[in-house]
Amino acid sequence: MKSIYSIIKKPLFTEKGSALKESENKLLVEVERDSNKFEIKKAIEEIFKVKVDKVATIKAHGKWKRYGKSIGKKSDRKKAVITLKKGEKLDFIEGA
Repeated sequence: MKSIYSIIKKPLFTEKGSALKESENKLLVEVERDSNKFEIKKAIEEIFKVKVDKVATIKAHGKWKRYGKSIGKKSDRKKAVITLKKGEKLDFIEGA
């Protein structure tokens, strides 16, 4: 059994994320790679005390990068786009 605090890694602050937040009441967060939508929904609802309408997940594969003579690979990650129910609000900067 995974802890709800280990599922959510960090919020993602991007231009696309801020536009989604303002227009459609959606949040972008980075989550554990092996977590599913039900676990993500439960974790967000319990940690931040908000109602979640929908969760969409995106797997981003790590890119190969060259560091001088050697080649390395950045780690794979998983993002979640969380849609909050009407009337719910969550702001990471202001502290919920």
